Amino acid sequence: MVLPCLNEAETLATCIDRVHGACANSSIDYEVVVADNGSTDGSIDIAEEHGARVVHVPVRGYGAALTAGIESAHGTLVIMADADDSYALENLQPFVDELRNGADVVVGNRFAGGIEPGAMPWLHRWIGNPVLSFIGRRLFRIDIGDFHCGMRGFRRQALIDLDLSTTGMEYATEMIAKAALANLDIREVPTTLRPDGRSRQPHLRTWRDGWRHLRFMMLMSPRWLFGIPGIVLTVIGLLGMAVLLPGAVDLGPIELDVHALVYAHLAVIIGFQLIVVGVLMRLYAVRSGLLPPTMSGERIQRAFGSDRGVVIGVVLIVGGVAGSVIAVANWGSQDFGGLDPSDTMRIVIPSVTAVAVGAQALLGSLALGVIGLDRR
Repeated sequence: MVLPCLNEAETLATCIDRVHGACANSSIDYEVVVADNGSTDGSIDIAEEHGARVVHVPVRGYGAALTAGIESAHGTLVIMADADDSYALENLQPFVDELRNGADVVVGNRFAGGIEPGAMPWLHRWIGNPVLSFIGRRLFRIDIGDFHCGMRGFRRQALIDLDLSTTGMEYATEMIAKAALANLDIREVPTTLRPDGRSRQPHLRTWRDGWRHLRFMMLMSPRWLFGIPGIVLTVIGLLGMAVLLPGAVDLGPIELDVHALVYAHLAVIIGFQLIVVGVLMRLYAVRSGLLPPTMSGERIQRAFGSDRGVVIGVVLIVGGVAGSVIAVANWGSQDFGGLDPSDTMRIVIPSVTAVAVGAQALLGSLALGVIGLDRR
């Protein structure tokens, strides 16, 4: 059992005693490891007095504490939980049973096991956790109903092999995401959540930590959040521009003209920007060890990160500038007076689009080259 700890003197003894009681009534050979993150309230003495082994973790953060605790654990199976007495540590057997039956990772489900009154803020229970869990299920294709439950069990070596690298709250998301990407056997068991026993405010911050988890899930799945939507939006914009450039289009009572062409241009700009961001995030995640390298990712990196991307960007910019010069020349032929936007904008809009997309391709290619540099 691994318990991350930062000034949990009010509840730590209760948590350790619950683990002792659960394991004493079963066939589990166990130890309790308290991964202390710099407590100053006597938590260390309490842990040792109640039979736990303390691991001192100088690097601050939820993920840093758990990583050190898991690496120092002696068992082949590990269960982790918060040390605030909010989880049912007296009921470890379902986690152990699933691990013994072949699971690699077992996640608790507080919604299935029961959430006692006052145990979870309304915003977390009905919006935050359900929304983040829904996004996680869709992005990583796993059937987990409580994506951020803090009570989990896993095979120690399987988790170490995932090479989790985050030190903060994102650790919980990284664990599930990497386990899913590695095709590990992930299962879920009901667990109960009760109000924690602390008199102080929890370390968790609703909006800050919720955004951190969402941002991290986006980083771990750039293809679905950026790449595919970007491609779809770009294609729609290009088709719209191709249809509208020759002239207005009548759709019964509706006429689409230069105004619709502006929005098609906007779709191309935003779509291509999504593609560039997705490629950059994918490469960064691979280089940081958050995502495994793939053949498709390597091909994209070579295509965009080479001089080819720079050449394409320059060609588009030159073409856009040439179109702009033609537009100015046409204006000059009218003595720089008033023009019909329905005609002139059909030259200006594609020219501006070419310059903008070219600049994105050029700068994105340069950024990919920097991120992809070989380093020691």
